[in-house]
Amino acid sequence: MKKSIFLLSLIFFGFPCIGEENGVPRITHGVTVGDVESRTAVVWSRADQEATMKVIVRSPDGKEIFDATCVRADDDYTGQVLLENLKSNTQYEYKVWFESSNGNKSGTAGGRFKTAPERHQKQAVKIAWSGDFAGQNVCRDRELGFPIFNAIHQEAADLFIGLGDMIYADNTCEEIGKYGNRQVPGNFIQSADLADFWAHWRYAREDAAFQKLLSSTPYYGIWDDHEVVNDFGPLHDTRDSTPYSADVPLLPIGLKAFLDYTPIRKSPHTPNRLYRNIRWGKHLELFFLDNRQYRDANLAADHPERKKTMLGREQIEWLREKIHSSNATWKVLVSSVPISIPTGQPQNLGRDGWGNDDETTDPTIEGIPQSDTGFEQELIEIVEFLRDEKANALFITTDVHFAEVFKYTPFKDNNYSFHEIVVGPGNAGLFPNRAFDKTLGTESLFFFGPENEDTVTTWEDALKWFNYATIEIDYSGELVVNVKDTWGESVYSLHLSR
Repeated sequence: MKKSIFLLSLIFFGFPCIGEENGVPRITHGVTVGDVESRTAVVWSRADQEATMKVIVRSPDGKEIFDATCVRADDDYTGQVLLENLKSNTQYEYKVWFESSNGNKSGTAGGRFKTAPERHQKQAVKIAWSGDFAGQNVCRDRELGFPIFNAIHQEAADLFIGLGDMIYADNTCEEIGKYGNRQVPGNFIQSADLADFWAHWRYAREDAAFQKLLSSTPYYGIWDDHEVVNDFGPLHDTRDSTPYSADVPLLPIGLKAFLDYTPIRKSPHTPNRLYRNIRWGKHLELFFLDNRQYRDANLAADHPERKKTMLGREQIEWLREKIHSSNATWKVLVSSVPISIPTGQPQNLGRDGWGNDDETTDPTIEGIPQSDTGFEQELIEIVEFLRDEKANALFITTDVHFAEVFKYTPFKDNNYSFHEIVVGPGNAGLFPNRAFDKTLGTESLFFFGPENEDTVTTWEDALKWFNYATIEIDYSGELVVNVKDTWGESVYSLHLSR
């Protein structure tokens, strides 16, 4: 322990990282604080060269915590510092800068964050989330950037969840967008190598409103398919069209880039694990699911006697254990794919989301019932477990590029029910779809999207439909959901009692 403290002191107070450059470093993409818990937080930033990233964190009583790390070309000059031994339910301020080996310093950037309350502490909490940014050539507007981040920042939420498709690594951003507006063009093509994956992430993080939000609102990131390639899983993460190579798996490359640009508290034993739980006081526990890294092939059949898995055995067991041991008033499951809205390309790759889509009009794919290529059997097991635990559960999802709120009453002999809140896009193409799978006693309570895709022809039209949502839980545990538009105006509210 003394040796590690000594080495950290050397790095912080001037001992250079091996291989550092000697120019004047610069902070290129702001700062982010992520995966904040009651005692820990992760601070992220990026420089334009190899350097030492230094962090000072100050509590209200004036106590300071110092930490540092080296940033390397191998990580696109990104750095993450894990802060430990913080006080719960405490407001902190932090500053970040970079130093080269000869003492040249960048300017400083900083922000603030509040640590989570202890698990027994009753306290109000507010979360915001969205997903789907820069897809279908609907990218950063030249004047407005990603305007929805201004509204999310004004929420002053306790935490913001980037719920997948925070980049579209398999899309491009042109000077003129899908809806005719002038955009900031992206210096990238469809990502077939690490350099282009990084370029997509830099493009997203260059947005000024996004940087402002991330500097002062704790960020919790998870991925979906477009962080790699459409509808991918470990058994179907290659493509054979230009610029891809059929023999190059894309999952490991996309995962590397995601971890470089997303502040996550990593375990040294499982550094690539994205699923995790975050406790926020008495009333809230969040369960972040990794819907991508462990799934069976989308096109495989899903039957009661031959069940597919989306989460994988270890993640399912983890989810059961964590929900069973949680006494939080509300269990919020963060899933990057929706429960009952049909997604995927059944003719080519099978269903991509949970639902099998019982509403399909084409019942077969090469002899396999099309309604059997989702991941419904595993979902039913999860829902049965939630029922048995009598869990006040809520699913939050994105992915489909419109907002919808569902109530589920899945069991005829039991009145157990739960809700799903689907939001998005934050800033991408609009693809309304009124169909949904009804296996779980599904009831649509609200839909927010254009009448059809073709009715949106201008940037002004599109701005009406971009959306995000908030969940507010008060001191007593009562919960209110608000779906909000680009400008932060509520378009739907849902009140749930504990």
